[in-house]
Order: sequence, then C-alpha cells, then structure tokens
Amino acid sequence: MRAAPETCDVCVIGLGPAGSSAAIAAARAGVRVIAIDRRREAGLPVQCAEFVPMMLGVDSGPVSSALIQPIAAMETFVESAHDRHSADFRGRMIDRARFDRALVGQAEAAGVEVRLGCEVRALGADGVVRLADGSAILPRVLIGGDGPRSRVGAAIGCLNSVLVETRQVSVPLIRPQESTDIFLSTRLAGGYAWLFPKGDVANVGLGIDRRWRNRLKPELDNLLDLLAQRGTIGREVFGHTGGAIPVGGLVGLVGRLGEVRVLLAGDAAGLANPVTGAGIPAACHSGTMAGEAAALIVRGDPAAVADYHDEIEALFGASLRRAVDRREELLAHFEAATAAPDDLRRGWIAYPAYWTATALQNGDVRHELLEA
Repeated sequence: MRAAPETCDVCVIGLGPAGSSAAIAAARAGVRVIAIDRRREAGLPVQCAEFVPMMLGVDSGPVSSALIQPIAAMETFVESAHDRHSADFRGRMIDRARFDRALVGQAEAAGVEVRLGCEVRALGADGVVRLADGSAILPRVLIGGDGPRSRVGAAIGCLNSVLVETRQVSVPLIRPQESTDIFLSTRLAGGYAWLFPKGDVANVGLGIDRRWRNRLKPELDNLLDLLAQRGTIGREVFGHTGGAIPVGGLVGLVGRLGEVRVLLAGDAAGLANPVTGAGIPAACHSGTMAGEAAALIVRGDPAAVADYHDEIEALFGASLRRAVDRREELLAHFEAATAAPDDLRRGWIAYPAYWTATALQNGDVRHELLEA
C-alpha cells in the first residue's frame, strides 16, 4: 500500500528562474512551499547564453551577485562582416549557475523547503506528485517552472510543441568587448548564431528550428573557424551545452488536476521570446506573479487564477504574438528556399522593419527590446 501523500500549500516543480521566483514569492506571502528539482546542484548543467537585459538587472540582487560584465550594445551581422547594424541594447552577462544558486538561496531564506535531486515520476489526475523515491506530495496549488518540456504542462494539456534546438561552446575571447554579436544567415533556418562576451571568455552558439537540427554541428564548426581566423576567439573549447527553447508563444498558463489548481510560468508556459529565445526576464516576472497568485488561492481567493492569466497576457501577450508572426513569416521563406537578407532583417528585433506593421512609438519599442 502506498503511504499517504505529504501535504503542503504550494508545490513548485523546477528550480530555475521561474520556479525559484515562484517559490520565493509564495513563501514570502506566508504559505508553506515545497520546491523540487531533479538536478542535484542548482544551476547545473548550464543551458543558457547567460545574457540578461538591463531591465531585470536593475532590480535583481541575484543578477548583481552573478555579474561578469556589462553589455552596452548589440551588433547584428547579416551574412557578412560588412553588413553590420548597431543597436542600443544594454544588459549584463552573468554566471547562470551562480544566478540560479542565488535564487535558490533566497528561496531557502524565505522558508521554502528546497529538495534537490528529487525526480518526478508521475503527476496524477488527482494532483498528487509522485516521486522516483516512492514518496508523494499533494499540494493545494501546483506551479510548473520545469522548462520547455514541462511535465506539469503536459499533465494539463499545455505542452510546448514548437521548439528551437541550440548548441553552444565556451571559448577564449582574444579581445574584450562590450557588445553582443548576432549573426543572421539564410543557412540558419528559424534561428541565428551569437557571440556573447564574458570577460576573457565567449559563449558562441546557434539555434535552429528542430526540423533542420542536423545543421547544428557543421554550422557551429563553421562559425568557430571563421571567428578564429579573424582573431576574435581562440580555438580551445572550455565546455559545451545546448538544449531546447520554446518559440511558439504562450501554450497556456492555468489548469486543474482534480482539486489542485495548476499554474505555469517561464518556459513551461511558452514565455521565451520566439525570435530571440530570451527567457530569463519573463521567467522571473511570471514566476513571481505565479507565486503571489498561488498564495492568494491558498487563502481562498479563486479569482487569483484568472487574474494571473490576465496579467501575464497583458504583460507579454502582444510582444509574443508579434514575435510569433515574424518568426512564421521568416520560416515560410526558409521552407520555400527563398529566404533573403531583407527577410532576415524583418525577422530580427534590432531592425526597424521588424516593427513596421505595429505603429509602436519609440518608447514602446525600447521597452520590448529590453523584454525580448
């Protein structure tokens, strides 16, 4: 016979930026929170390019504690080094593992019962979270902060199906720089390549629509060889990483398993930007909002479910829909083998053509660039 599940107010699955932010907010609101993650050490392995827009960096202690260097601009190259566009796109490069550990530390300080190395085996239709060690948890509210292939999202029928596959390496950076470099090419279907500086190291990687993922290795090898020939990077490789990024926009935010209310946040909800793939700001904001909503639900406010949904939609909905539209327009050109440089520019946030159909004012554009 199975032992009775352990009960709690809120159970958070996943301790990345979304899950940790949710756990912190719920615990600070005075409810009992259990937060679990299958990883044995918070933040590892790193599956991130480690750039954070300035909007988040201004008000996040963990960003400051994980800071490696400031970023002053974005340089975008289309097909060649001669086609270059500069944009005022400021932010910070961080040590993502240190950032995640700082968030988990804040969660523990807030009173969250953090359980690492704890793998979910099944999520029952009754809302019971069954773990690989045979134990179980029955929360009043379940928050999914478990990434693009979310078990929680799948359980409520809200699973990301549009994904970009990424691959990245860390290499020596020969000359320090304060800009991120973006490389757009008709060879990179549904994605782009990047160089993000971290002091004397660079993260160099690319993302491609998963239908063309067989191009990941050769295209990354070509980029590394080109940058090494230019004297930008060294050839030694310090480490590899990669993973999936959801790029289909919102897949859903709320649901129910039996009497258990379910909220999704971050990549689990499809909140990564479909064009840039950036997701840390959206993960932290949505996680905090999910944690606050969960505490209200526990205290008997059922309207908090709809309020969470509506607030996330108001904050991110328009920019996500615009990015989905631009991405689908560009993919149609790739599928027809007609992608050209002008199509690449229209599909990237740094170019005016990206915004032409939106009638946004300059201030709105800057706000969305910072959220992208």
